[in-house]
Amino acid sequence: QVQLVESGGGLVQPGGSLRLSCAASGSFFSIYPKGWYRQAPGKQRELVATLTSDGTTDYANSVKGRFAISRGNAKNTVYLQMNSLKPEDTAVYYCNIFIGSRDYWGQGTQVTVSS
Repeated sequence: QVQLVESGGGLVQPGGSLRLSCAASGSFFSIYPKGWYRQAPGKQRELVATLTSDGTTDYANSVKGRFAISRGNAKNTVYLQMNSLKPEDTAVYYCNIFIGSRDYWGQGTQVTVSS
């Protein structure tokens, strides 16, 4: 059974940094990271960053130049490095990974940017 576990969220002051991790566990041959999403209170879930199998990345305009998505050396972990955080980045962040024949989602990790 495949499971995604997210970590790294928390409370940070504006201008600070956080690194989110999404680790896949279970029985599988390989993972195909798709991206990170976030959902703020009262808003729809939005795509933050994507990562393709050839390493191509893309970002929402609101986070370009501040966030970076990457894959760990162990290949079963995906990261989201978030720098220069702003209060509007406050949301629950979810990772999305394709494994086997379906999409999997992390449980969500809360990021709060506040002074």
